[in-house]
Amino acid sequence: MKTAVIIGGGLGGLFTGAILAKEGLKVTVLEKNKTIGGGLQSFKRFGEVFDTGMHVVGGMGPDGNIMRICRYLGIADKVELRAVDSQCSDVLYFAEDKFTYKLKNGKEGFIESLSNYFPEERGNIEAYVKAIFDIVGSIDLFNLRPSHHELSLPVDMFLVSANDFIASYIRDRRLHSVIAYINPFYGGRRDETPAYIHAIINVLYIEGTYRFEGGSSRFAHLLESVITSAGGQVISGDAVERVEVNDRHVDYVRTKSGRKYVGDYYISAIHPCTLFGITSQGAFPKSYVNRLNSIPNAYSAFSLYIKLKDNSFPYINHSEYYMTRYDDIWEFGNKDKVWPLGFLLMTPPEKNQCAYSNKILVTAPMLFDDVLRWKNTTVGKRGEDYELWKKERTGQLLAMIEKLHPGINELIESVNSASPLTIRDFYGVKGGAISGFSKDCRNIALSQVPVVTKVRNLFLTGQNVNLHGFCGVPLTAINTCEVILGQNYVINKINENR
Repeated sequence: MKTAVIIGGGLGGLFTGAILAKEGLKVTVLEKNKTIGGGLQSFKRFGEVFDTGMHVVGGMGPDGNIMRICRYLGIADKVELRAVDSQCSDVLYFAEDKFTYKLKNGKEGFIESLSNYFPEERGNIEAYVKAIFDIVGSIDLFNLRPSHHELSLPVDMFLVSANDFIASYIRDRRLHSVIAYINPFYGGRRDETPAYIHAIINVLYIEGTYRFEGGSSRFAHLLESVITSAGGQVISGDAVERVEVNDRHVDYVRTKSGRKYVGDYYISAIHPCTLFGITSQGAFPKSYVNRLNSIPNAYSAFSLYIKLKDNSFPYINHSEYYMTRYDDIWEFGNKDKVWPLGFLLMTPPEKNQCAYSNKILVTAPMLFDDVLRWKNTTVGKRGEDYELWKKERTGQLLAMIEKLHPGINELIESVNSASPLTIRDFYGVKGGAISGFSKDCRNIALSQVPVVTKVRNLFLTGQNVNLHGFCGVPLTAINTCEVILGQNYVINKINENR
C-alpha cells in the first residue's frame, strides 16, 4: 500500500488526504494546532461555539461542485448546512450616501435586484452576468470536467483585471462598486486581481450560498473520518519541524515531539514560505524560493466574536456588508487608507436555530502592517499596548455596527477579538493572509504556483496554489491528487457518482 504524509490539517490537507485515502493510500495528516481544520476551526468562548473562518460557502447546492466531491467521498448526506435566504442573500450598506442594497441570488434574482436600483443599467447588468457565467463555464476544473491542463483558464480573463472587466460592462460608479462588494473579503486589489477570480466568486454567490450549522469544525471532522475509516490517521498538536530532503527527495519529516514519519509521497498544505523554513537547506533552487517569497500575500483581517444577551437580537439568514465609500471597494489593500473601510457581519446558525441569535461574527479586512510592531510576539505575550490597541479597534467596529443596528451595543454581553497576528500564528500563514498569495493579472508566472515542486516526492496543495477559498481549495486538492493518481483520475471518479 502506498503511503502519503500531509503537512497541515486545514481544508487543503484534509480534502487531499480524504481523496487519497478514498483511492487506497494510507494517509497521515500532521497538524500543528490541537484543533484540525485551519479555516474550518471552531472554538468555544462565552459558552458559545464560534467559527474562525468559512462563514459563507458556495458550491454546496445539490449539484454544486464541492457537494459533488463530498458525494464521491461518501459524506454528502452528513454535511449540516443552512441555505442563505434566496430572496435576500446579501445586504450592502454604503455609509457615503446611507443607502442599503438587498440582493437576491439566482441569475434572474441577481439581475432583478440590481436593475431595480439601476434601471438604466439593466442591459449592462444582463451582459455582465452572462459574461461571468461564460468565464466560469469555460473552466474545466471548476465544472469538474476532464482536462489536459492543471488549471485551464481563458487567457484573456487572466490578463484583465477584475476592476477593468467590470468597467467594460458597467457605467454607473456606484453600481460598479456594488457588483464588486465581495472583493475586500477575498483580498482583491485594484488593477491586479484577475477577472476570472472575480467571476468565480461572484458566480458562487449568485448561485446560492450556505452556512455550516453548529460550527464549521464538524465538516473538518467529516473529512477526517474519510481518512481514518480507510486506515489513516490525523494527528493534531504535533507540528512538523523538519522536512529532511536529500538529492531532491524527502526522506522523512520530524515533528515537535521527535517522531519521524516516512511515506511514498509528501504533501505540504501549509504556506510555501512556511515550508521553506522547515525544509533542509538547499532542498529547493534559490530562484524558486526567491520567486515564491516575492509573491505578495493577500491582506489579513481583524475579527470580533460577540456574545449576545438572550433573546435580544434576531437571527439574520443573510450576510451584511458595511462599506464606507463606493470608491473604497478596491482600496482595502491600500496603506494610505484609514482602517476600517468596511466589514462583514453575520449571525451563524445553530443546529436547531430559533428566531433569535446568540452570537455575531464580524470580519474587517486589515493590513498586516497595522500589527508589525508586535510581529515578534507570541499568543498571550504581546503586552498591554497590544491589548489596548485591540480594545480601541474593537470600539471602532462596534461604533460602525451601531449605525447598521441602532441600540445593538446594549444587547452585547461579551466581545472577544482576533487580529492578523492571531491568524498568522494559528494558521501558520505569512502575514496573516486570509486568501493566501495574491493573484496578479499583470504577472501570470508569479501568480500561478504549480502543485509539483523541484523535490520529486513533495507536492503542494491549499489556498496558495491555483484557487483559494472554500471552493478553490478542494479543487486544488484534486490537482494535487491527480499528480499522484493520474490526470483526470479523480475527476472521472467524481463523475461516476453523479
